[in-house]
Amino acid sequence: MKSGSGSETGRPAIRETRHRRLSNTMQLSYPPHRRQSRAVKIGNVIIGGGFPVTVQSMTNTDTRDVAATVAQIKALEEAGCDIVRVAVPDEDAASKLREIKARINIPLVADIHFRYQLALEAIRQGVDKIRINPGNIGEDWKVRELTSAAKEAGIAMRVGVNSGSLPDDILEKYGAENPEGFVEAALRQVAILEEKDFHDIVIALKSSSVITTYWAHILLAEKVDYPFHLGITESGTLATGSIKSAAGLGALLINGLGDTIRVSLSADPVEEIRVGKAILKSLELKKEGVEIISCPTCGRCEIDLINLAEAIESKTRHYKTPLKVAVMGCSVNGPGEARAADVGIAGGKGFGFLFKKGQIIGKIPADKMEQVLLEEIARLTNGK
Repeated sequence: MKSGSGSETGRPAIRETRHRRLSNTMQLSYPPHRRQSRAVKIGNVIIGGGFPVTVQSMTNTDTRDVAATVAQIKALEEAGCDIVRVAVPDEDAASKLREIKARINIPLVADIHFRYQLALEAIRQGVDKIRINPGNIGEDWKVRELTSAAKEAGIAMRVGVNSGSLPDDILEKYGAENPEGFVEAALRQVAILEEKDFHDIVIALKSSSVITTYWAHILLAEKVDYPFHLGITESGTLATGSIKSAAGLGALLINGLGDTIRVSLSADPVEEIRVGKAILKSLELKKEGVEIISCPTCGRCEIDLINLAEAIESKTRHYKTPLKVAVMGCSVNGPGEARAADVGIAGGKGFGFLFKKGQIIGKIPADKMEQVLLEEIARLTNGK
């Protein structure tokens, strides 16, 4: 790996940052403090500034097909998407943005590559934010022109940096996956925006490498106060991509970094929202909906726990009320191990125990466990 700072390893700043953070370990508090980023308004949503971490996705429909695109956005809205992005590959797609925006209820972001004229048209169409990778927009004057247009329209811009869009000189200096190269590329483009007195900026440093993504944000956090859009780009399929994203985003979020997230999956975009919300809920950054606590099963399990847990999870996804629900396979240890749950079931041979906060409140037949637990969940949430 090449270095721009004279080190043979190319990561002196990372080592220094790691040592500084480790030396401050005793000063950490629980829960960890979130980084104090500036607030940036995206339509009716605010990113940063201490506001809740938002979850984003991107449509995979042809943006020129307004009906299909709106239908997918509606599905994303229903799943809990806070902000949605659409690809703008040509003038025809750009011309449809106003109509799409008029038919949805969440902020609309235009995703632009290479052709800055499309970004200008998207701004005229009234989108809530422009996403560009300055490295593939071209000459600085084009970025300056976009910045002036965004400032006049009062909309934000996201500066996106990833290994596929690094400027040639930075690639030559650092290589493709050096976090310091990501930071330098981002700072270079932010400086152009700041020259125009533009500060409604969101920064994304994305790599398919969890390590590169993590350290790029750690380094940049010490240099700017703009909100961060987190994501592990091209993370993979639903299963592997969810794991990779949870590892990368979780590491940053638990360190207080990150103001909005997108889980990039080779899957239905709705799955990106489900996984993103699950990551936030697991870190106690989002208190919404049913959280399932279930055991991994063992030789003591005497019920079809896996199918029962999956059934409860799928049938309670629509609830918004925060609730911890346990599905445990052992009537001996289940209630105690899941005492943090608001309500739960622990199976035995031919029966199950219904419990609340670890206290058993009833014994029910095995074939009624799913029904009884669902009824209790509905009662505790008032069906919402």
